[in-house]
Amino acid sequence: MQAPLPPASIFTNASGSIAMRKAGRHFLQIPGPSAVPDRILSAIAQQTIDHRGPAFAAVGQKALDGLKTIFKTDESVFIYPASGTGAWEAALVNTLSPGDHVLMFETGHFASLWKKLAEKLGLNAEFIAGDWRSGADPDQIEAHLAEDKDHRIKAVCIVHNETSTGSVSPVAAVRAAIDAAGHPALLMVDTISGLGSLDYRHDEWGVDVTVSGSQKGLMLPPGLSFNAASAKALAANKTAKLARSYWDWGEMQGPNGTGYFPYTPATNLLYGLNVAIDMLHEEGLENVFARHARHGAATRAAVRHWGLEVLCSAQGQESGVLTAVMMPEGHSADAFRASTLAHYDISLGNGLSKVADRVFRIGHLGDFNDLMLVATLGGIEMGLKKAEVPHNAGGVQAAMQLLS
Repeated sequence: MQAPLPPASIFTNASGSIAMRKAGRHFLQIPGPSAVPDRILSAIAQQTIDHRGPAFAAVGQKALDGLKTIFKTDESVFIYPASGTGAWEAALVNTLSPGDHVLMFETGHFASLWKKLAEKLGLNAEFIAGDWRSGADPDQIEAHLAEDKDHRIKAVCIVHNETSTGSVSPVAAVRAAIDAAGHPALLMVDTISGLGSLDYRHDEWGVDVTVSGSQKGLMLPPGLSFNAASAKALAANKTAKLARSYWDWGEMQGPNGTGYFPYTPATNLLYGLNVAIDMLHEEGLENVFARHARHGAATRAAVRHWGLEVLCSAQGQESGVLTAVMMPEGHSADAFRASTLAHYDISLGNGLSKVADRVFRIGHLGDFNDLMLVATLGGIEMGLKKAEVPHNAGGVQAAMQLLS
């Protein structure tokens, strides 16, 4: 007799073992990569074309010009087939020389990684210590630069939206601090998780090099990274001595002028990028920023109602991209995340390095609306109860009251 078929909810996974199918969609609520909208997926799924042929020029030019409207710049923008780490390296090697001093601010894990990368390149990275609970402090930066009478420091590097902590640095105030100190240092800003979600103004804020990536507010898969460069940064490129080839802006400028690239670009991701830029403008950038700010405020309202603590303690510097939540003493953030994933099919961000297993991170960025936020917070509240994490019920209702 033929063996009965297994229930429809049972399937064999890639490893050959039996697993239970879960109905409904998975909630990807990490702070990036963010979920990719169907419209962008459809664009990426188009057939690849000849990146040296005449049809590609329109694709490349639209991407290069469109990005300028997102960075809010009239200056040069460069696109690399790389992660944000590549854009970090590109910013440094295109403007600096071996042994140069750079001033960086410890806002969290990603600021620390950028510092390590600078040191590996042969730069002297001076780190202003931070508490991982706020953005970069303009006053400390100004004081540090004021002491640098010989102008050994060639660049100030800060993270705009620190993805590990949920804190936002006041970029315009840092620019003002550099100017107040009368210092010629370049200002470099990482807005990998901020671009397309938080207000950002490369030209108006006097940024020299802005670093970003595709997989956060731009709603794309990972794989593209960007530099926006001021005229001052392009001038520094002419005398910089750090070794570079793949990352060289000089190699990019000529081909970019007609919409092409000096090497094979990520053609299909550029299709998606052009659609993503269209979508941001269709909603209106100011509306996008307001939506993210509202979702951040609602999430913090839920967290505080639960009786938990938001990692960012600097009022006014809390992120609209993500919220990092501190666990009660004696409770593992990773155990809570694992339990919530298993029971409610929702992925939350983990704590990194100094805050490993002490915080979980809620991503509320990208193509995301009020109802999706309420569902996310509902999953977290059920997860807190299932994992027996001490909390007050009703956090979702507190968020809903703010949203309405």
